[in-house]
Amino acid sequence: MNTVLPKTERLHSLDSLRAIMMLLGLVIHSSITYGLYEYGDAWRLKDPSSNSMINDLIVFFIHSFRMQIFFVVSGFFGAMLFYERKPLAMIKNRVSRIVYPFIVFVILLWPLIFFSFTYTGFVFAGESNAWAETMAIVGTPLILIPQTTFHLWFLYYLILILGVSTLIAVAIRKTPSLANTISIAFSWIIQKPVLRVLFFAVITGLVYLIMGISQVETSNSFIPDFNTFFYYFTFFIVGWVLFKSKEHLDSMKRLDWVCTVLGIVLFFGYALNVPSYSFEMTILVKSLVVWFLIFGFTGLFLRYGSKHSARMRYISDASYWVYLVHLPIAAFIPALIFEWQVPAMLKFLTVLSVTSIICFVTYHLFVRSTFIGKFLNGRKYTRSVADIRHIEEARKVSTSLT
Repeated sequence: MNTVLPKTERLHSLDSLRAIMMLLGLVIHSSITYGLYEYGDAWRLKDPSSNSMINDLIVFFIHSFRMQIFFVVSGFFGAMLFYERKPLAMIKNRVSRIVYPFIVFVILLWPLIFFSFTYTGFVFAGESNAWAETMAIVGTPLILIPQTTFHLWFLYYLILILGVSTLIAVAIRKTPSLANTISIAFSWIIQKPVLRVLFFAVITGLVYLIMGISQVETSNSFIPDFNTFFYYFTFFIVGWVLFKSKEHLDSMKRLDWVCTVLGIVLFFGYALNVPSYSFEMTILVKSLVVWFLIFGFTGLFLRYGSKHSARMRYISDASYWVYLVHLPIAAFIPALIFEWQVPAMLKFLTVLSVTSIICFVTYHLFVRSTFIGKFLNGRKYTRSVADIRHIEEARKVSTSLT
């Protein structure tokens, strides 16, 4: 008979970590337009009058750890649902929180995304009547049919990875001795700061070698890409197994600052000397960077973010909506400020600030306490930060009395 484990206390640190990783997407999509690097079809917008290598470094740095951490945390919470509820309940929860939002928003946002990229592209190209040119292209029924997953690609792959992981977990539950051996070995490794970085860096390095590449490009095609799936699947599985060793989470606070600093230094040392690195050295450095930063940032959030914060809880609740809707805004605003004769960094900060304000204001007014908020987060929430604090205090009192 399967045993349902008692519910894990809400992990505010990992909630916050997941939210911040999601919100860093706004930083990437605000900065990328003002860099020098050409991303091809992945991001066609490039302001010809304002660009800086600093914006490229911002994008490359965040990209070196952001989605990897997100998939580790997603694996942890996926396992929590799987083991603390029945697998069917976990599947229903993930369908309602991930599958349905993906389907709805990929359909609703596509026309806006296509319009914003087309219009800003015409403005950057110097078209005198960019609006008319844009409307001539987007004013067809085909614009209603999504062509790519675009910034929702991670939800698409999260759905695929969850499906495969659930099947593997169900199979492993039939061999408890194997599951126990994996858990014991993982717990032993995770408690040793140096060993865990080296161990998981070796695994990531082997993944790169198997794929035969040193860079996993973001795939936003509806046709699954093996490399994208395989790469992020490995991080998700680490998070999944980590849940079984959750009593050792605090061990990540050991050398957390050291890991963070080493990851940052190693990244910028590599980024400023890319041509001098061989294929083998590139995957070695990138594998070390990602795991230094995963353990470093996770440890820092566990150290400083484990206590309940009403403000951070509000941001965590808002992050899903903010990320989902930000892209057409971040792609449209550069057209409005194209003629500004200011440094690229100032344009980037303007796009980031305006996009963030619009997204958070719309969340507060139209999402948080409405059916949309319930659709995305499972329930409606109060708009008042003070009420969040009072609810948490009441929950603690209730818990202490039971």
